[in-house]
Amino acid sequence: MFSTPEQFSAATKSAFESQLTLMSSLSHKAFEAVEKLTALNMHTARTSMEESNAALKHMFSAKTPQEFFALGSAQSQPGTEKAAAYARNVASIASEIQAEFAKVTEAKISEINQKVVTLVEDVTKNAPAGSETVVAMFKTALGNANAGYEQLSRTTKQAVATIEGNVNNAVTQMAEVVEKSTPRAAAKK
Repeated sequence: MFSTPEQFSAATKSAFESQLTLMSSLSHKAFEAVEKLTALNMHTARTSMEESNAALKHMFSAKTPQEFFALGSAQSQPGTEKAAAYARNVASIASEIQAEFAKVTEAKISEINQKVVTLVEDVTKNAPAGSETVVAMFKTALGNANAGYEQLSRTTKQAVATIEGNVNNAVTQMAEVVEKSTPRAAAKK
């Protein structure tokens, strides 16, 4: 189907380079997400240790067992709020990396598809007489592959939107529980 070996070689090289660029971009984005999660976890761990030490010192300064347990109960409320904030931060990072992956992937897939279409057009111009049926089948296969990719892309976006919605609902519900329990904790003091 290729009129010259150079044409095939150039097409193969271009496809390989595009795939390599895509994998490099996705790896870079994944590394950025890992860096953000690591920074969040380090900050959360450091803050948690500092606050736990301060809370323990405060609890051990209690004069009576009732005061000790009241101080312990008061410490659980901010912990729940911080867990909800942490969940929101993780969900935000996950959402951000998903959006970046989608953007990079769509751009590269579009670029690759354009190169393939251009290549097919160039090859079909030079196709020998009598190969019209093969060329038509190839174009149909290419069209079907593109339609399949577009459907996969739409389905993936819907799935991601559903997951994001579920995570946001869970975080919202957790925040509501925290808000409802805050007056009770304050009333016990």
